Amino acid sequence: MDGKARVIVDAVFVSLLLLVPAFILHSEPRFAGSLAGFLLGLTATVLIGLLLIYPVAKYSHSTRTLVTRVIPLRTLLGVHVYAGIVAAFLAILHSGHNFSSPLGIALIVCTMVTVVSGFIGRYYLPQTAAELRAHQSRLAVLRSTYDLTVSEMSARAVADSSHQASVAAVQGVPLLRLVEGIADLEYAIGSQKTIKTIFVQWMGVHVVAAIAMYALLTLHIAGEVYYGLRWLS
Repeated sequence: MDGKARVIVDAVFVSLLLLVPAFILHSEPRFAGSLAGFLLGLTATVLIGLLLIYPVAKYSHSTRTLVTRVIPLRTLLGVHVYAGIVAAFLAILHSGHNFSSPLGIALIVCTMVTVVSGFIGRYYLPQTAAELRAHQSRLAVLRSTYDLTVSEMSARAVADSSHQASVAAVQGVPLLRLVEGIADLEYAIGSQKTIKTIFVQWMGVHVVAAIAMYALLTLHIAGEVYYGLRWLS
């Protein structure tokens, strides 16, 4: 993740957190049924529907061939991520910060979990994987250097008849520094593998939360259609 993307990601998370106090400071029970609330909800619903384009294009070979001729898969992923962000913002604004039904609460929670877990999978998981590969590559170099250094020390010890010359050769080799570097990298790799495992599990959470979000959204729309749009009355 480059610096610009990292700034955007951090700004989004901070903005979402800042919306939480708004639930306490402001509440408008009838806003969701007003014309403005309806338009916000409709826009959020359309964006949530557009989120399905990326997974369908990614996992369906025929669809991928057709779609990627027009838009690259990487671009679709970017649209998928940022459309999810905007949809979450609009959904919260649409609610008027008034959650009087379990369905509305569950829908907002699933939406937020989907967005957060999607960000983790899009940005932090690849970053962790890249750092892990870099550390593993450096560890391989240090281990190779360590083995070569030990071999050279053994050869010098055998070749030199003078014990003093062997000691001088050993003192000239940064063996301790190599050992410390290897130990530090092994610890860092172990920690990053644990973090990567957690992030991979978060992608499972993302899928489950997204499925629940679409199911709850369908129920929410059905309820609105059944009870009528108050702004028309």
